[in-house]
Amino acid sequence: MQGPGRTDTVLVIDDEPDTLRMLTAVLEAAEISVLVATSGQGALDLLGHIIPDLILIDAVMPGLDGFETTVRIKANPAWAGVPVIFMTGLTESEHVVEAFEVGGTDYVRKPVNHSELLARLRVHMAQGRAMHASVASLDATGRQMVATDRNGNLLWCTPGAEQVIDRVAGGWNRAAGALPAALRDPVGNLLARPDLSGATTRIDLRGAGSLELVVVAQYRENEVLIRLNELNPERDVLRLGERLGLTQRESEVLLWVSYGKASSDISLVLEISPRTVQKHLERIYEKLGVETRSAAAAIAIRAIGQ
Repeated sequence: MQGPGRTDTVLVIDDEPDTLRMLTAVLEAAEISVLVATSGQGALDLLGHIIPDLILIDAVMPGLDGFETTVRIKANPAWAGVPVIFMTGLTESEHVVEAFEVGGTDYVRKPVNHSELLARLRVHMAQGRAMHASVASLDATGRQMVATDRNGNLLWCTPGAEQVIDRVAGGWNRAAGALPAALRDPVGNLLARPDLSGATTRIDLRGAGSLELVVVAQYRENEVLIRLNELNPERDVLRLGERLGLTQRESEVLLWVSYGKASSDISLVLEISPRTVQKHLERIYEKLGVETRSAAAAIAIRAIGQ
């Protein structure tokens, strides 16, 4: 949601009136819409009505300080994707570390350099919009993706992932703001590995296959993207064959493509050569009327979920 007639909206949280006046003047001169809160609780109340493109927050405030306010912001899936920039005093080096630990994106020193501040705001707002666009595209293709911080706290998830998690832990939805107990320990164990790239773990679904968790990427310092794969090959191969008019082998290849597996992995699982995998893919693309793996995978995900 944007401020009226503006492209960008920044929420400034500070208990000092002089600082608020100065920052408001600087931002509005740069054609940025400004929302103001004089306390952490006031900011949380405001966020319930409008979500800005970026939050600029003072680290030290009476009552709910900048760190605890940010913890609460990041715990709410609706707000977790908003970049948070901290303002700290020149002698408060320890606050910089804490700012990143609670989910801050960046920091600026007080007294604030106006040119530097505007440059940082522009960069992080652009990155934030790019991330939102990525999430929207994942939603549209039915991808089952979850993002957490390095401690396993939920940042956001796609509707497809929400449905999967609900099947694992009945009654769960994104509004809960935290992963259910059934996923909390497996995700924690996954994130504890020294090498996150491609790390996987599985959860047994008691006779209904298994749920595979795969680390896809790590963004910035504290955001990990995890893909959820419901593994029930026999059932899903049958569905793909019936619903998409594919042969048994084509259905098997497409299924593992929808699970995010590379051709080399599919070759090992199905005990066929990578060249044969590619030939099957070419026939699959022709039958589905697509040209890329991602497009074929999106069709498969929808067909399996029907």
